[in-house]
Amino acid sequence: MNFAHPLVLLSVLVSVFGSSAYIRDTLKGKTKPNRVSWSLWALAPLIGTAAALYARADVWATIRIFLAGFLPLIVFTASFINRQSYWKLTLFDALCGLCSALALIVWATIDSPQAAILLAVLGDGFALLPTLRKAWTNPETETGLTYIAGLVSTLLVLPSIPVWNVENSAFQIYLLIANVLLISVIYRKYYRRIFNPSQPAS
Repeated sequence: MNFAHPLVLLSVLVSVFGSSAYIRDTLKGKTKPNRVSWSLWALAPLIGTAAALYARADVWATIRIFLAGFLPLIVFTASFINRQSYWKLTLFDALCGLCSALALIVWATIDSPQAAILLAVLGDGFALLPTLRKAWTNPETETGLTYIAGLVSTLLVLPSIPVWNVENSAFQIYLLIANVLLISVIYRKYYRRIFNPSQPAS
């Protein structure tokens, strides 16, 4: 075990902690997961994991990608346990889900591990949009701590990447951007209160 492995293990623990908070709030009915996002968030990283392993990417760096799919699968499952956790889906959600699914279908028809990883990232990005939109309109239905943990987890795993190529780094960079966007949207009202205390948050 080299110096990078403890970072990956710590990243895993932080990621599990953040997802546990989301699962807890979902079971309580406080958080309302968008099922389009969470189901596809489960699928795309798991495909990315398979593609990365096929491309002989570093196993330790790939662990984080696997968890990025496995933990959302648990969240998606938890959303069916408490009816108060249901979030009504819209046409926008369905279209984003369709685009995400199409990206994954294209992945299945090509024989290029690098392209497969990029398509998995694209599919995951389309899956992000419904939750990003929901977080903008209804931030109280999200658990911001989960995305903060996701950001910390991703930052921790970056030094463990042995070679900065598509196989090892594409999904990590995407996760970094996605978590920053979600955190910014969920807590934007708090930012306004801090930097403009005289201006009411909207």
